[in-house]
Amino acid sequence: MEAGFDVYGVDIEDMPDYPGTFIQGDAIAYLAAHGHEYDAIHASPPCQASSALTKGTNKGREYLNLIPATRALLALFDVPTVIENVQGSDLRRDLTLCGEMFGLAVIRHRYFEISGFPALPLEHKKHRGRVAGWRHGEYFDGPYFAVYGGGGGKGTVKQWQDAMGIHWTSDRKNLAEAIPPAYSRFIGGQIMQHIESGQALAQLKADIEAAA
Repeated sequence: MEAGFDVYGVDIEDMPDYPGTFIQGDAIAYLAAHGHEYDAIHASPPCQASSALTKGTNKGREYLNLIPATRALLALFDVPTVIENVQGSDLRRDLTLCGEMFGLAVIRHRYFEISGFPALPLEHKKHRGRVAGWRHGEYFDGPYFAVYGGGGGKGTVKQWQDAMGIHWTSDRKNLAEAIPPAYSRFIGGQIMQHIESGQALAQLKADIEAAA
C-alpha cells in the first residue's frame, strides 16, 4: 500500500487484522481464477516445509511444499511477480533482504524470487550483535528480537511490533508469520516504477504514431 498499490490479501484462514482488502479462500485456487485481474502478484507460500526452526522442533511431521505449484501458476501471468520464503527454501535468490538493511530490530532474512521486472539489490550490512533471548539456559542481550515461537525472553508484543514495523495487529502468531512492511515497500516501489515506466513508454509510442 505504501508503494501506491491497492493491496488484496488471500489466505485460507481468516485474517481480521489484515490492513488491506482481505479475501478468505485457497490462494492457489484464487490466483488461478483471478490472477489475470491484478497488475502485480506477491506470493508467500507456507514456510514450514523449509524453515530450519520447524525442521528442528517438529521432526517427523510433514508439511506441504507449495512453492513449485505457486511458481508454475505465476508463470502464466504477464505481470511482475514475487515469491517470498525463508532461508532454506528452494527459491531462486534473486533478492535477499534482512532487517538490518532497513534499521529494524529483527534480522529476518528472506529470499525473493523475482519475475517480470528488474530487482535492485541492497548491500547486506553486517549484523550489530546477537538476537536477544535464552540459549541453553543462558540469556543473551542484543539489538534484535526473535519474532517467532513462544519461548521466554523473546520480547513483548509491543517490542515485536516495533521491531517489525507492524502496528495493525497484536496477535503473536500473525506477527511471527509476517515479513516486515519495509521489505514489501522496497520491492513494491520497484514494481510501481517498472509499471509506470512501461506506461510512459507506451504513451510515448502512441503519441509518435498519432503524429506520424
